[in-house]
Amino acid sequence: MAAILLAEDDDSMRGFLRKALEKAGHVVVDASQGDEALTELQLREFDLLLTDIVMPVMDGIELARRASEIDPEMKIMFITGFAAVALNPANQAPQDAKVLSKPFHLKDLVSEVDRMIAA
Repeated sequence: MAAILLAEDDDSMRGFLRKALEKAGHVVVDASQGDEALTELQLREFDLLLTDIVMPVMDGIELARRASEIDPEMKIMFITGFAAVALNPANQAPQDAKVLSKPFHLKDLVSEVDRMIAA
């Protein structure tokens, strides 16, 4: 079981992801924007930040950079339809972050999360 912070601005997607991760035994705190997720990061510890890249107010890459400053040991996974954006070195996304491209099956997400937590 892991503590996961989920940042996703699409309400239905966030709900699906949360339910799948909770069903797999994880504790999930969700946020609809990057700035909300940053507040959660300052309040408690998480094993994994699971974040979309394109969000209002603060995008997922900026959130990941700040999360890495708060807790360098926290694992980071981007879920996005814009994988090339996350992989672009100019964006300065954390180098060890995993990228899962949309669309994906929920079972694939859970498997990737479990792999990251176990590593």
